[in-house]
Amino acid sequence: MGILSWIILGLLAGILAKWIMPGKDGGGMIVTILLGIAGAFVGGWVGSLIGLGTTGGLSLGSIVTATLGALLLLFIFRKVKS
Repeated sequence: MGILSWIILGLLAGILAKWIMPGKDGGGMIVTILLGIAGAFVGGWVGSLIGLGTTGGLSLGSIVTATLGALLLLFIFRKVKS
């Protein structure tokens, strides 16, 4: 998957994670995008380890997997920040 696809997937995952877990986080949209992109990597890695799939393209499954990874990272980010 190309870098532009990762950025788009990360943006979608970050927005969905922020929508699911609203709250005041520092950094605004930039941090959301970065958490989403990192979440896409984490979600793809964890998903492939446990057999749930990967973030191999822009599909509903890859968006869900990336969003779950972004939610995990957002949760960790909030715990470390507080």
